[in-house]
Amino acid sequence: MTIAGMDRDALIEAVTRQVLSSLGPAAGFEPGSACATCTRSCAAGCPDRVRSVVAGGASRVEYHGAGDDVPTDLAAYIDHTLLRPDATVAQVDKLCAEAKQYHFAAVCINPTWVRRAAEILRGSGVAVASVIGFPFGAGTTAIKAMETRQAVRDGAREIDMVINIGALKSGLYDQVREDIAAVSDACHEGGAINKVIIEAALLTDEEKVIACRLAQKAKADYVKTSTGYASGGATVYDVALMRETVGPKMGVKAAGGIRTAEDVTEMIAAGATRIGASAGVRIVTGERGPREQY
Repeated sequence: MTIAGMDRDALIEAVTRQVLSSLGPAAGFEPGSACATCTRSCAAGCPDRVRSVVAGGASRVEYHGAGDDVPTDLAAYIDHTLLRPDATVAQVDKLCAEAKQYHFAAVCINPTWVRRAAEILRGSGVAVASVIGFPFGAGTTAIKAMETRQAVRDGAREIDMVINIGALKSGLYDQVREDIAAVSDACHEGGAINKVIIEAALLTDEEKVIACRLAQKAKADYVKTSTGYASGGATVYDVALMRETVGPKMGVKAAGGIRTAEDVTEMIAAGATRIGASAGVRIVTGERGPREQY
């Protein structure tokens, strides 16, 4: 099978070279450096390094820790995120208050909280992001589009949608493209952007490439690695593969299982333009605990 005129083996070989290149000295991480043993959040613990990452092209870094641990000049690149199913009104209000106080770029929340967050954050300059078809992507296209329009009407300006994973793995590529396109159209008509979660941990390399190509054809703005709820999260290899597939203009977001400064540095070196990091409070405090889903 060929993809965009390239034999599969040739494509994988080309991407492998890209990955190996991204893991070299240009990645900015050397064994034995401070990042090798760091247990804190990049934004809070290594602000100068994050500034250099931002200067290199990163547009957002997600963060879940305490707002006052983050230098104010980095806050504009951070998505403050709470997607847990048991999130309460009080927790959502706190998330918004922190985002407003510290001037984070956005809050990312489940659709039921979008209107509330938009009211709290009106006039603050903090955007509201939400998720569609989260976390399984198995809803119908019509429902996804309807849910997107509702979220945008309620005040969301960024949407992270999950693809129909089963359809992709069944070879129903037109169905997957149409699913993404319906959400892209719903986003763009309301002035929002569409980030497409491909759930890379559940796909073969060929399926990852196909998913990214379909997202491009469906006029999505970003491709994203993971929901954080599958068997695995972002990997450097997946980010490099996705970047190689979509080229330099489309956004790539790495999310799921990113917990250290080393993780962030490697993901951005591989081509990520946004980062989703879980367990932010534990990273900031250095405490150990069970893995958090976000």
